[in-house]
Amino acid sequence: MINNTEILTARILIVDDQAANVHLLNEMLREAGYLAITSTTDPYAVAELHRQHAYDLILLDLQMPGMDGFQVMEALKQIKEDDYLPVLVITAQPAHKLQALAAGAKDFVSKPFDLIEVQTRIRNMLEVRLLYKKLAQHNQLLEQTVQERTAELRASEARFRRLTELSSDWYWEQDKHGHFTKIFGPVFEMLGLRFDEQLGTTRDGSDATWQTTERDLLEANIAARKPFLDFVYCRTDIHGITQYLMVSGEPIFDLQGRFTGYRGIGKDVTERLSEITASK
Repeated sequence: MINNTEILTARILIVDDQAANVHLLNEMLREAGYLAITSTTDPYAVAELHRQHAYDLILLDLQMPGMDGFQVMEALKQIKEDDYLPVLVITAQPAHKLQALAAGAKDFVSKPFDLIEVQTRIRNMLEVRLLYKKLAQHNQLLEQTVQERTAELRASEARFRRLTELSSDWYWEQDKHGHFTKIFGPVFEMLGLRFDEQLGTTRDGSDATWQTTERDLLEANIAARKPFLDFVYCRTDIHGITQYLMVSGEPIFDLQGRFTGYRGIGKDVTERLSEITASK
């Protein structure tokens, strides 16, 4: 919410070629407690003044010689600070009201002034303007936070990828169809697998033979959406060398409880099992 202090310290510019009108509006605003009031009788100066000071409200007379209020609004639109044109027009011509709103003005007051109406419209418009600015600031902060978090996640993933590349383990993720979506680590080099990134599938280029019973048991666990820990299965390459692999995995579910895939880790335990077997 916008408090009273924020409204009374909002920056206001009065634009009218008649000094008497400028004086009247200036005095009315100061008596109401507004503290940051600027005025000009030169319509050609308005755009540059707004560029420098970013007023929260511009009280703009429409009928001015040389450059009328409509032309002033067109000049203000060239300032790309935001999409909000904080203009309250002042006019004695009823036909100009709709035209002014169509040109970008946010509200209008009629001459001769009804001071109560003018004060009410000014306060209401300032409250809307300040809320708009707060929303824009919040969105900017939110966007910056998202960018920072995204950068952090990318850096974290890069570190994780590097660690898995330096280790003997690998990390994997699959979608609900069993296609790999992420693989980090030396699994392809170890197993002679090739990964098709477009299809998300692997192809065995080593002509190795997998132990069918173990693979079927692993596939059954995955089909049942069960987690598995330190599951060991083996494969035999074309040279008759048996390789033992140990994998752990868990199913992934979204916030609605729908299954979305699996993730897990794996490692080559051939050397470890060989040492255990040799020690017996």
